[in-house]
Formats: sequence, structure tokens, C-alpha cells
Amino acid sequence: MKRGYLIDMDGVIYRENHLIPGAIDFVQSLHDTGTPFLFLTNNSAPTPEDLAVRLRHLGIEGISSRHFYTSALNTADFLSETHPNCTVFVLGEGGLLAALHEKRIANDGINPSYVVVGEGAVSFEKLTKAHECIERGARLLATNPDNWCPVGPERTRPGAGSVAAFLEASTGKTAYYLGKPNGYMFNRACRKLADIFLTVPEQIVMIGDTMETDIRGAVEAGLCAYLVLTGSTHLENLRDYVYQPTQILNSIADLTDEIRSGQPSTRLNSPAFNDQLALNGKKRRKRHQTDDLHHRKAYPQPAMTA
Repeated sequence: MKRGYLIDMDGVIYRENHLIPGAIDFVQSLHDTGTPFLFLTNNSAPTPEDLAVRLRHLGIEGISSRHFYTSALNTADFLSETHPNCTVFVLGEGGLLAALHEKRIANDGINPSYVVVGEGAVSFEKLTKAHECIERGARLLATNPDNWCPVGPERTRPGAGSVAAFLEASTGKTAYYLGKPNGYMFNRACRKLADIFLTVPEQIVMIGDTMETDIRGAVEAGLCAYLVLTGSTHLENLRDYVYQPTQILNSIADLTDEIRSGQPSTRLNSPAFNDQLALNGKKRRKRHQTDDLHHRKAYPQPAMTA
């Protein structure tokens, strides 16, 4: 069976600025066997060219811009497909601006069709401008729902989801979130995979480390979902989710022999289909919250205003 792979990056291929062991051999096995693959990321800030350079610096060769599909590209595809000739006011960085420019979507700070929110530093002045645009009728669109993203062992930064949430609170309008786990991200990624490699894989597998985005999106799109344990999800966390991965991998290295041989492994079947996650009378461990998009601190409900 010919498979294609959609591959998350942070937590799967690298963690911060360090490659995960086995990542180079895994990518080389994809090249050597002609296996279709695409890196999928919710980060809208870098361009595909930026990401290709980053992987080369980390030691992964043979990667070009065509091997990446970002939430910025997904947003540009969505707008050009659903609302040709629209205009946007952007809160974001180079990757998002470049993707919109490539689709000939003009920036408009007066009367835009959409306020588009991505990753990046945002001033209160720009937030105020975005707020005013939405009050004048612009629709609110976020490149992805990530409220925060890790930038170090003990450090995080605000994500596009948290900026969109600010504007939702200030305007009373609801944002539409693209990127993973939105089905449009997976649909367009599968189409791009087929276009690049001039073939439609019999089966497409999403490999990721985050249950809320990678695995949920794949399940809802009808794809196989492989969870790696080198990122934000621990094995004991899986009991908290209704949806489950198809397989669980210790790391991406577990797939290299399978790709080279063409023989699927059965030893990594997800505990969703057996009793490996039974509590067996043991106390349940605290859930790891690293990339949990739905985790919220409890804040007092503000007084209603007129």
C-alpha cells in the first residue's frame, strides 16, 4: 500500500533547536523510497523557505519550500478560494504577509473584509486598529487556534489564538480558526501532497505530538493518526480523550524500517484498541498540559456592561 505522510515539526522532527534522534534517517528514508510527504505546521510566522533553511541548519538535507504547508498558506488558500478580491488587515509576520501577497490579497487598513491574526509581536495600537476594523464590519479570522507556543524548556509565547481571543472579547465577535485541527487544513494539505508528487496515496498518515490539533484533526479528516511521545503528549494523557491515535510511536525513528521495507508494523498499535491504558488499580497521574488548547485559568466573570 502506497502511503503519504503529513508530518508535524516541533515535537516530532525537532524540539527547540535540537533534532530528535532518528529524524535525519527518517527523512532520508522518505527520500530514498519516493514516499510522498509534507511538513505541516500551525506556525504562520515563517515562510516555507525559512523552514527549509532551518532544517538544513539542523542537518536535514534535500528539503525545499515545496515540502511545507503552513497555516499562513492555508489562510491564503482559504481566502482566495472562498472570497476572491477580498482585502485584509493583518496582525502577523513575514510568512503570513508573503502567503497573502502571493495570492494577490491586498492589505487594507481602512475598510478590510477580514482582520487576519497570526503569530508575532502585536502592539496595542495595532490591536486597537483591528478592533475598529471589526466594529466597522470586518470578519475575524485566525490562522490557527494555538493560544500559546513553547519557545524553551520553561518559556512560552502568546499564539495566534490568544490574540484572536482578545479581539473576540473586545468586539463580541467570534473568530473563525484555520490551521490544525480545522478540516480545511488537512483537505488542502492532502491535495498539495497529491499535486507535488503526481500521485494520490492509497493512505495518508498524519504524524504529530499534540492530541488537540494533530490527532484530532486527522481523525476528523478520516486520516490515520500516529502520535509520537517526543513532544507535548504523555502516554497517560490519552485516557482524557474521546478520539484516539491509530498508532503510538516512541519517536519518529520507529517508522524508518517500516518505510524502507514497505511492511507496516503491528507492534505499535494504539492502546485505544487494547487494555494497555487500563488503570489496574493505580492512581491516575496528573495530566500534562503543555499544548492543551482548551486549558484555561479560572478568572472572575467581568461585570456586564451596556
